Amino acid sequence: MQQQSDERPEAGGPAVVQYFKYSGDLHWRHDLVYLGDDGHGTWLGGPAGTTIQRGHEPPKRWPSPFVQLVAPGQWWTLFFNGDHSDDYRIYVDVITPATWSQGGRVEMVDLDLDVVLHHDGSVELLDEDEFLEHARLFSYPDWLVDRARVAAAELMIEVEARAEPFGTAGEPWLRMVEGNPSGS
Repeated sequence: MQQQSDERPEAGGPAVVQYFKYSGDLHWRHDLVYLGDDGHGTWLGGPAGTTIQRGHEPPKRWPSPFVQLVAPGQWWTLFFNGDHSDDYRIYVDVITPATWSQGGRVEMVDLDLDVVLHHDGSVELLDEDEFLEHARLFSYPDWLVDRARVAAAELMIEVEARAEPFGTAGEPWLRMVEGNPSGS
């Protein structure tokens, strides 16, 4: 991971989101566009055709637009998808708090647990089995296991209640990237 700073790119500029696993292995990377900040945090946009990459697999293009909220000091990051996108309206990754480094790069450690809001309104906790496996395999400290579980439980309540930013906060940001496949 790079040295931490608090540099955000300029509006419309590129932002790189890099996830790691607790082992230090590369996980996901997204090449997004910096949209702006509000009271919830920093919003990044992924127009249709955004490049995403899992670990060392070949990059691929995501077919639909989405936005990602990086909230300072939080143990989660939020993806807000359009009605037509993906299986989920909202996808929340449980992570270590994200850090910004120079050049508009934000990094975080993925802690496996995910909370999702389906398009039908149901809320679900995903990847508990992966969390337990990785906690053992990567020797997560007890405090990290506890913190990840608390974050997931709190997220389930907040997403079910549609408490912001898990309600409609992402809609205006999503409109900024919908219909804009080039990201400009």
